[in-house]
Amino acid sequence: MPFLFLIIYLFIKNKNKVADLNISTSEVDYAVIVTAYEQTDLLKNVVQSILGLNYNNYTIYIVADKCDITNLHFEDQRVVLLRPEQTLASNTRSHFYAINHFIRPHERLTIIDSDNLVHPEYINELNKYFNKGYVAVQGLRDAKNLNTIYANLDAARDIYYHFYDGEVLFNIGSSATLSGSGMAFTVQLYRDCLAHLDIIGAGFDKILQKQIVEKQYRIAFAKSAIVYDEKTAQSDQLVKQRARWINTWFKYFSFGFTFIYKGILYLNWNQFLFGIVLVRPPLFLFVILSLFFVGINVFFNPLLAIIWTVAILVFIIGFLSALIINNANSTIYKSLLGIPRFIFFQLVSLAKVRNANKHSVATKHSVNQDQ
Repeated sequence: MPFLFLIIYLFIKNKNKVADLNISTSEVDYAVIVTAYEQTDLLKNVVQSILGLNYNNYTIYIVADKCDITNLHFEDQRVVLLRPEQTLASNTRSHFYAINHFIRPHERLTIIDSDNLVHPEYINELNKYFNKGYVAVQGLRDAKNLNTIYANLDAARDIYYHFYDGEVLFNIGSSATLSGSGMAFTVQLYRDCLAHLDIIGAGFDKILQKQIVEKQYRIAFAKSAIVYDEKTAQSDQLVKQRARWINTWFKYFSFGFTFIYKGILYLNWNQFLFGIVLVRPPLFLFVILSLFFVGINVFFNPLLAIIWTVAILVFIIGFLSALIINNANSTIYKSLLGIPRFIFFQLVSLAKVRNANKHSVATKHSVNQDQ
């Protein structure tokens, strides 16, 4: 499937270019919402990077949920520090806590994680797509750290998903999937989609993208709107994070069947393609099941075993194509030898999936990270 999408993309990739747009000179008012849970160590860095934007009309709202903010001070008047009296333990609760404490009505909002850094042109690149009429835009989450084999493999996975589920999917006429941060919306759309819902645990982005596509909007993908994301560098981080992510797939993959049905019924290409992507299992399950079917068919149907093997090779070509097209760092290629170990820890995550949201609410990053 990704290789087929790639072939289509290569034929029509220039369709959604925005370089020739007449960009408005007036700066739309943005709310930059930064959420933190328990940890504040990285907040000063993310705020400093946001204040370095080549853009002026914005306010930063830091929602420090269950955090000690005693030593957290910001002199810039564009920074609003919020400390909820009661623990929220929810991304959307934190977002709406910020929205309900806006110092003025903002037209657009963008969501940034506390471990992110932003490129100086981040908002300007988002605006290119808003100016084209889109009301939801996903930026590119690039790796901030490549210091361990796990961080490199996590980065490889992100490159694959951002390319196929972002750039390719958007350019062939569907919507980019949302990635939890580095995304922006009109404030009105965000309210319309989530104000009536109380989402606990991971996966708010899955519900949000479902709401947006259901309203027949397309989510644009802005490759040059870059946020730098902290990659999971330790095995325990990886297990806890992936347990939450796998849990959300099992919880929400059924949305895909609804979109496939609606896409066929109403001839909606956006919903049809998006539905296909949503029902696809996580990569490690894909790989394990494919190898299992090869092994089974070696004994029962050698011809099917050959077909499965060819399909796996095509998938590998598609995976490597994403890395090559996106000029992946050389350390990422070297880390690919560690894929079996990476898959093993994701199997450990699968065993913890039932209680994933009880293990942790957010990924905790530490200074000393194992190799």
